[in-house]
Amino acid sequence: MDFKYDVIVIGAGHAGCEAAAAAARMGSKTCLITIDMNKIGQMSCNPAIGGIAKGQIVREIDALGGHMGLVTDRCSIQFRMLNRSKGPAMWSPRAQCDRGKFIWAWREVLENQENLHIWQDMVTELLVADGQVTGLKTQLGATFQCKCVVLTAGTFLNGLIHVGRCQIKGGRIAEPASYGLTESIARHGIRTGRMKTGTPVRIDRRSVHFEEMERQDGENDFHRFSFMNSERHLNQMCCWTCYTNEKVHEILRSGLPDSPLYNGQIKSIGPRYCPSIETKLVTFPDREQHQLFLEPEGQETNEMYLNGFSSSMPMDIQIRALKEIPAFRDLAVYRPGYAIEYDYFDPTQLDSKLESKVIRNLFMAGQVNGTTGYEEAGGQGILAGMNAHIACHGGTPFTMGRDESYIGVLVDDLITKGVDEPYRMFTSRAEYRILLRQDDADLRLTGRSYQAGLATSERFEAMCTKRREIESLLEFCAGFAVKPALINPSLELMGTTPLRQGCRIKDLIERPQIGLLNLAEHISALKTRLDRIHDPRKEEIIEAAEIQMKYSGYIDRERQIAGKMKRLEDIRIQGRFDYSSIQSLSTECRQKLTAHDPETLAQASRIPGVSPSDINVLLVLMNR
Repeated sequence: MDFKYDVIVIGAGHAGCEAAAAAARMGSKTCLITIDMNKIGQMSCNPAIGGIAKGQIVREIDALGGHMGLVTDRCSIQFRMLNRSKGPAMWSPRAQCDRGKFIWAWREVLENQENLHIWQDMVTELLVADGQVTGLKTQLGATFQCKCVVLTAGTFLNGLIHVGRCQIKGGRIAEPASYGLTESIARHGIRTGRMKTGTPVRIDRRSVHFEEMERQDGENDFHRFSFMNSERHLNQMCCWTCYTNEKVHEILRSGLPDSPLYNGQIKSIGPRYCPSIETKLVTFPDREQHQLFLEPEGQETNEMYLNGFSSSMPMDIQIRALKEIPAFRDLAVYRPGYAIEYDYFDPTQLDSKLESKVIRNLFMAGQVNGTTGYEEAGGQGILAGMNAHIACHGGTPFTMGRDESYIGVLVDDLITKGVDEPYRMFTSRAEYRILLRQDDADLRLTGRSYQAGLATSERFEAMCTKRREIESLLEFCAGFAVKPALINPSLELMGTTPLRQGCRIKDLIERPQIGLLNLAEHISALKTRLDRIHDPRKEEIIEAAEIQMKYSGYIDRERQIAGKMKRLEDIRIQGRFDYSSIQSLSTECRQKLTAHDPETLAQASRIPGVSPSDINVLLVLMNR
């Protein structure tokens, strides 16, 4: 071994796995360095992938040619499409996974990826010369040389675990924290901070009274995470729900003086949208109960995850409180919940490639950027890995706009607004969410990724075939006329208003009661047309075409709005102004633009403190 690489990825969590796989597949000689090879792709918290807006990100990772969707489908033990009662812009896939099989599925991917080597060690120092990455040093005394580094260290940088007043140094329970790396980076002028996250108690299935809980089954239709029509090989399992009660709350309140969150022990900020059970009690004192979800960790284990009961309360308080829930009266746990504090780096010092503005060829992804969640990490990881390869070998940087992907929204929010708490993606953060549905991520992104050199030709051809089938079906529905006399009896059976005059199938599909499949039972020509689709993803194609017809007006309007903003995205301003000298800008605007140094005018418009009038001033100056 010569310890010389194009790209080195530090950390083998969800960001690191995607980054390493992407850089290697694009052709870079890549090394993935991890403290423990048996924890590659570890689900540190809940054993699930996806969820509201997060599921869309996983579909985008898959569309780009990443592996999270494929690994999830392979290890899924329950699948659900969330938000079905809302419009398709809100539909979000989520899957429970077998935690152990997930790790080994990722390891199999990485160990068989050409150009990729794995090294088990801890990085202690980043080597920099003339403002540019040159390599790194490890705890074992190895010195690596490289052109680019992708930092994806998760919660391991100076990690500190809290269980009541007990404090343990670590990056995860029973795993060592990483020391020295934060300091070696910060001394070059990169700003750092501390954040906190937490995880719940793990419960022994054999001690649970499931008859006291409500069963929650999954779905088994055609939906998957991967667009490559990957199969589910594992038996599907159910989850369970129950509620806390006032006795539980009384015990938890008695432990607040020893809670690290409320006795001053934890000084950093935790995730607002995934609060601990003690935070729920303090924030919502009038709530008589809180819902909990008991989720399986895998097929061959009795370990279960109690979603909704994240806590850093003393161990005895957690157990005593849970035993007041009927289902847990004979509770046995594998370990209590805990909180962890860790270092992160100010993401406003990154550009849209996720490259540091301070140290060239240093890319960052995942929780080190102040985000939370496997999916947000994976999305950043694949983008950072692609751009690290491009930085090594040349080419056009790969970036995504807010109208192209949730990953684009995520990155733009991080680099323009920064973070003051762990960032979590929601559909409400995306102003163009009708364009960013989970069903069309491949149509949006696979072509771009294929041109960049990541998505395979097989994936690209599958996307092209799907696009042709959708367009052909849309053309058929737009051109086929339906007569009232033939369809009205069927419309009445479907609970919708009869026709007064003829119309096209497309017009009928716009009605909420009607879909292509149920309409085909009444129009033989449509049924014949659907039967001609021989693609293995037939149901996916039909659903995608139906969504485009039902929401065509909304989709077209949003594209127009996005197109107007795109003009500002094309106006590059980085390096063109000395903002401090432009007196017609507000003082706050001058300070914010100087600090952020935005790449485009659109990016500048999204920085807090930059007003529309400030943007108009810059537009005038650009015309000059």
